[in-house]
Amino acid sequence: MSVLVLHRNPLEPFPYREWLTGLEGDVVLLADRGKILAAGEEPPVGDLGYAHLEVFDDFDAPGVLERALELAVRHRVTSVIAFHEADVARAAWLRERLGLAGAWPRDVLPFRDKLLMKRLAAEHGVEVAPHTVPATAGAARAFADVHGLPLVFKERDGFNAIGLRVVREEAELADCLAALFTGAGPREDVLLEAFVPGRMCHVDGLVVDGRVAAAWPSQYQYDLSSFGADPGPRVDLTLDEDDPLTPRLLELTDRTLAALTGGGSRLRDHAFHAEVFHTPDDRLVLCEIACRPGGAKIREVFEVLFGMHLGAYASRAEAGLPLAGLGGERPRPRAMAGQVLTMKRPGRVRAVPEAPDEPWVEGFWLYVRPGQVIPRAATSSDFLSAAVASGPSRAEAERRLRALGDRVLAGTVVEAALEGAS
Repeated sequence: MSVLVLHRNPLEPFPYREWLTGLEGDVVLLADRGKILAAGEEPPVGDLGYAHLEVFDDFDAPGVLERALELAVRHRVTSVIAFHEADVARAAWLRERLGLAGAWPRDVLPFRDKLLMKRLAAEHGVEVAPHTVPATAGAARAFADVHGLPLVFKERDGFNAIGLRVVREEAELADCLAALFTGAGPREDVLLEAFVPGRMCHVDGLVVDGRVAAAWPSQYQYDLSSFGADPGPRVDLTLDEDDPLTPRLLELTDRTLAALTGGGSRLRDHAFHAEVFHTPDDRLVLCEIACRPGGAKIREVFEVLFGMHLGAYASRAEAGLPLAGLGGERPRPRAMAGQVLTMKRPGRVRAVPEAPDEPWVEGFWLYVRPGQVIPRAATSSDFLSAAVASGPSRAEAERRLRALGDRVLAGTVVEAALEGAS
């Protein structure tokens, strides 16, 4: 029983060998050099204890999957793990090609194709924003005439807010339509949605053998699409048990998962990350859902809540290994928690903050070092720093996170430089 990992993330937060304790087989890791360097890590020397570790300069090149197939056969791989949205479908293709258990391409498609996702969810009574896939600028303009501004343009299979545009003014709409449709011919890869006002919530959890075994909701205290212009601190908080939104968000997520995995889906063991709007008139509107763990430090926040690291448990579930502490009723959180993030901004890093030492700080990460020249954040995961903190209540966790975020921001000095410098 061996495992192949497609890894498009830094190495330090993902100790797969530790997570997969008890595996009677090899762990083969294929990694993205760019993500390692972007996190301020040095590329690995040697195999770091893995049966095979290989780092690629271009993780999207066709040769990566060819190499993955070759290594999977050599090491008699029985499971494939991928925790980045860009690799979910690639991992599914590998499983089908190798005849392995787990999700195949048709099983992950409802989580990757936002149009199909919204159709299936709506058919099961989950509210979604009015939307369309406009083939032409004229079709997009017709949608705008009906629904008005603001409008949201996104890639139909996108992730990390890449390509996301919130259009609020008529001039912006004209520019956006020209950029998307001039000379491109009819398109099927752009999703256009009516804007949904309100605060974005998210629900994260783990599905084991087709059943939600653990889950909890949180709420972003910032606008996700502002990553390029907002240095932070960006606070994200879990919801208290007695918050009226908590059971509603959990129920909506259960219904959404059922909608997307019906009809004999092979997707039975996986983490998930759902994003849901809570509108000013108290409606819950599904934004989207992924069949992998949430990004940033959501996995570590989950560990504070339940004593189970979401990445570790998702890895073990995919590999068919025992999952301690699960079974019966879903666990209840033992504390409230959250994360505070700062985003990269262009310039030369002159100073970084000292690591906090308060006992309620559950983790602290810096992704830059003094002297380094960094660009502006290009995606919602281009962090300068991240921290996870806990508290006995959401209010106390928020107070601690905001104070910590202010301190981190004050201790970070980035001297303006030409963007694109390196």
